[in-house]
Amino acid sequence: MGLEPIIHISNASVFQKNVLILSNVNLNIDKGEFVYLIGKTGSGKSSLLKTLYSELQLVEGEIEVAGYNLKDIKTKDIPYLRRKLGIVFQDFQLLNDRSVNDNLLFVMKATGWKDSDAMRHRMNEVLDKVGLITKGFKMPHELSGGEQQRVCIARALINDPELILADEPTGNLDPETSEGIMQLLIDISRTGRAVFMATHNYSVIKKFPSRTVKCEMGKVLEVITPSNIVLEE
Repeated sequence: MGLEPIIHISNASVFQKNVLILSNVNLNIDKGEFVYLIGKTGSGKSSLLKTLYSELQLVEGEIEVAGYNLKDIKTKDIPYLRRKLGIVFQDFQLLNDRSVNDNLLFVMKATGWKDSDAMRHRMNEVLDKVGLITKGFKMPHELSGGEQQRVCIARALINDPELILADEPTGNLDPETSEGIMQLLIDISRTGRAVFMATHNYSVIKKFPSRTVKCEMGKVLEVITPSNIVLEE
């Protein structure tokens, strides 16, 4: 466990369109740590994650993510922040008009890769890591939901991020497929990357227990043990 936090949040407020969603948020996540974020629908989980990758602007308090101070981050620096992050969404957000390989190449070009040999090598590396080395030529609609989510994780790993932010990554998947995705994310965290994962899927928390924080009534609270977690929507 690293002593240096990859996420440091101090007295931060999270707003969405001028509406206060979370107040007085204080949270540290260390490098290599796996942390769940739970809470009812509408409690602020996605808003907190969006603030961490500068989709929502930080208005009050202090947040540092991967060495970037989000209070005064310049618009031109946000792409550099996001290169240090891998973001995994519930609804995959793949480009449906191009192959798996071309989805990954698109991200690489967008984040400044130039050398085609290096790009091809890195693409194969991440597809191998997620168990899809033979599926690069396929279109997203030819893949199962679990395979599409593995492509999303491969995409998130392209730039060798220090932190993975995952928003309900098992939300559209069956239990067996969810377990495979969870094992993959846990394996990633064991390579020294932090994973901060919002989820409603309490069965995976019980199967893969780890530190858990909860959005509740406008606050972010530590959950002492997974046995305290109550099923809720």
